[in-house]
Amino acid sequence: MRIDLHTHSTASDGTDTPAELVRNAAAAGLDVIALTDHDTTRGHAEATAALPAGLTLVTGAELSCRVDGIGLHMLAYLFDPEEPELARERELVRDDRVPRARGMVAKLQELGVPVTWEQVARIAGDGSVGRPHVAEAMVELGVVGSVSDAFVPEWLADGGRAYVGKHELDPFDAIRLVKAAGGVTVFAHPLAVKRGRVVPEAVIAELASAGLDGIEVDHTDHDAPTRARLRGLAAELGLLTTGSSDYHGDRKAVRLGEYTTDPEIYGEITRRATGAFPVPGAGGTGR
Repeated sequence: MRIDLHTHSTASDGTDTPAELVRNAAAAGLDVIALTDHDTTRGHAEATAALPAGLTLVTGAELSCRVDGIGLHMLAYLFDPEEPELARERELVRDDRVPRARGMVAKLQELGVPVTWEQVARIAGDGSVGRPHVAEAMVELGVVGSVSDAFVPEWLADGGRAYVGKHELDPFDAIRLVKAAGGVTVFAHPLAVKRGRVVPEAVIAELASAGLDGIEVDHTDHDAPTRARLRGLAAELGLLTTGSSDYHGDRKAVRLGEYTTDPEIYGEITRRATGAFPVPGAGGTGR
């Protein structure tokens, strides 16, 4: 089985619609795909309706968190999307995205970058607007060569010149809320230092004690020594280890299925989940 547990669609900051995403996943030879858009489950229904035969969908979300001033992302799988407290927190994060993006546009304009809100809103379309959309506007203007090039201290990285914060969950609260909704939590790309500051291993240990289920090890932002370090840490803390593409469509160079999760780990994730269950494809017709 080929299992990719971290992907994004146009419901947040990917470029594939949810329907296109599942069709592309099947074409890439995947058996299981998780749709984990940022702080939203809005793409799940479309992905489910379009799900090809032979492909299983894991519903999820990537939750925006912050601890000790450091941003981090928590992958949440197979939770009940109607659980009210978790739904309310996701809504607070989403509602803060537009003023945050407007704030980044204003800061960029102060720095001499002629980006406009209208340009960013066009790029975001119906998705949850975020930094990648602002970064893509900078690419269009020729300010940076790629979306990744905008995520540096000079521009949009945490604490960067044009960075603006938003409402974010405490990761310990995120674990509690996801568990209460019957879901499973995996710390996404925990040592992706190219993205900015990362939490120390002591915090990962505290998260494990609080009920964290796993850490994402095989990821494009982790080099080989970092993956080895994370595997050792996971073994020490009793955490599951996952691998995934963090696919964003054309917005990033990584391909669907570029990194995958061991079937036994996937089985354990589904065994622990009680809020929702993987959806087997039956030859969807969604567009």
